[in-house]
Amino acid sequence: MIDLVAVAHGTADPRGIRVVHELVRMMARQRPGVPVSLGFVDVDLPALPSLVRRVVADSNQAVVVPLLLSSGYHVYVDVAAEVDRYPGRVRAASALGPDPVLADILADRLGDLSRVDHVVLAAAGSSDPRALQDCSSAASLLSTRIDRPVDVAYISGTAAPLTRVLSRTPGRTAIATYLLAPGFFETLIHRRAPGHRISPPLGADPRLAALALRRYDEVQVLAHAAGL
Repeated sequence: MIDLVAVAHGTADPRGIRVVHELVRMMARQRPGVPVSLGFVDVDLPALPSLVRRVVADSNQAVVVPLLLSSGYHVYVDVAAEVDRYPGRVRAASALGPDPVLADILADRLGDLSRVDHVVLAAAGSSDPRALQDCSSAASLLSTRIDRPVDVAYISGTAAPLTRVLSRTPGRTAIATYLLAPGFFETLIHRRAPGHRISPPLGADPRLAALALRRYDEVQVLAHAAGL
């Protein structure tokens, strides 16, 4: 069985680290026959390159599954670099989002919306337009799921800052936290949106674990179809 290397961003917040580790444990429990390991592209260890090097040395092949909600620098640069470093031995799965599963989890985190007119999807932000498009698609999926307008706002970068989006959003507004785990960005949401109803991050949810495993399976299917 080909190894699954899950890769997360990393955080200095111990709450966030616990969530990511629990998510990976859920993945391992859901697919006990697949060797699963966890690496990071920033802040925490093991760093992705050193982890992939060890896994390839032991098992020869691996699929890197980004535990990231949209594609951006870490997918197109950090993960892609590992694929280029081990051609034919390391393959990359897609980011987790956008996906209807994430919309379902976001809707659950938001809870009762009977007194909410609009929702703002608060995402980390990126300089990569492909990541911004992924977030827009995630907002559309959530809007369909909850039958309410959903606008995207970002916690970092210059595109649609959260405070600006909130200032121009009419009616009763709730914020859907489009983050995997607690950490610095979640803290910023609460600082910048006082008085607003804010959902918790997605967290370690069994549906999220199943989605990550689906991304792993998709790579296997494509490789088999290509005769690899």
